[in-house]
Amino acid sequence: MTLDALDARLLLLLADAPRLGVLECARRLGVARGTVQARLDRLAASGVLKGFPPDLDLAEMGYGLTAFAVLEIAQGRRAEVATALAAIDEVCEVHATTGQGDLFVRVVARSNDDLQRVIDKVVGVPGVRRTATSIALSTPVPPRVRPLLERIADRKG
Repeated sequence: MTLDALDARLLLLLADAPRLGVLECARRLGVARGTVQARLDRLAASGVLKGFPPDLDLAEMGYGLTAFAVLEIAQGRRAEVATALAAIDEVCEVHATTGQGDLFVRVVARSNDDLQRVIDKVVGVPGVRRTATSIALSTPVPPRVRPLLERIADRKG
């Protein structure tokens, strides 16, 4: 799906204030309420808009350590391994990749000792052959989509 400037402005508005109602969005964007509702429905139906989860700080929740593990897995076991990884609470993301390793996994932990426990769980998943883990020291650029939305919002027409 291709976003237009109004879609992008609506998504930026909701990124800044996710609790805004449709009527307030319409007022701030200078369009009809029905236009906003139709855009939200279309964005949701197309899969662009997946929901309105709260923005949580994992460190404040006690998970101050983030690590990334590159996993080599047995050939043909990707789906099975991914399902098992999803059952580990501290696994936040799993990406199938090219290059070194087969899966790129983001995990969180409470401490170095807790990270060892999490990695032991990951290594214990049938089909995982080898891991290489790196601890994140900081996050100078957090996950973001805002610059892409701003570029689209600034387009004319």
